[in-house]
Amino acid sequence: MKNANRTFSRFGMALIIFWCIFTFIIVGWIVVASFSTSKGIFANQLLSSGFHPKNYLTALVKHNVGKYFINSLLYTGFSIVGIILVAAPAAYVLARFKFKANMMLQNMFMTALGIPAIMIILPLFGLFTKLQITNSRSSLILLYICINVPFTIFFLISFFRNISTTFEEAAAIDGCGPIRTFWAIIFPLAQSGIITVSIFNFITVWNEYFMALIFANKTSLRPVAVGLYSMVQSMRYIGDWAGMFAAVVIVFLPTFIIYLFLSEKIIAGVTGGAIKG
Repeated sequence: MKNANRTFSRFGMALIIFWCIFTFIIVGWIVVASFSTSKGIFANQLLSSGFHPKNYLTALVKHNVGKYFINSLLYTGFSIVGIILVAAPAAYVLARFKFKANMMLQNMFMTALGIPAIMIILPLFGLFTKLQITNSRSSLILLYICINVPFTIFFLISFFRNISTTFEEAAAIDGCGPIRTFWAIIFPLAQSGIITVSIFNFITVWNEYFMALIFANKTSLRPVAVGLYSMVQSMRYIGDWAGMFAAVVIVFLPTFIIYLFLSEKIIAGVTGGAIKG
């Protein structure tokens, strides 16, 4: 039995190493290609004509990647703040207070997690068209907040449950009300969970494509996902493949930086909610 487990562990480790090497080679090739020329890419002679960092300037300015990048930062930043402001108090109430509709609300949020976003696109688009709020940043941010609230509530409930009630009892003795207790004491104590779910929401909103394509299809409103797709389509006529790879690196960079510097916080946040305090 031990030999079988050891063999299985070695096989799993070898598979992980192979996948890491494969991913490193692919990502490395894209980065090198972003500093090459289109001619060198097609001839499989990367960097044969020298180092071309101007591809990034071309992608940012000529192909509007800079504008798409700023739009994505706005959508992601405001969405994350809005999601936390809505979901954190709701999760705290569901985790701490007992009332008749508590389980019903939790089940409703759980059900919402299982509904694919594509199923609600059409009725939402009809509603937004009647209200004349399509093709605006605020409408897209509102959608991102509403769609990601159920997951965030479900994720944070376990963190608030694991915080000792003695903090609230001590605050109540000092005359601190429930709202102030939450924002001044409980919310900071759940920092690891807040950071972790914010990272997940950042990645989700940053890479979101379908809703942005439907509700923010103007060039001035496009996020990086939609902008990159339109840029790939235009490559048939422009032929600036080096600029396209530079745009891919620019779009990929924020997610890579988050995983590079915050991977330990992500792991700690995910495991922290499962540990009973």
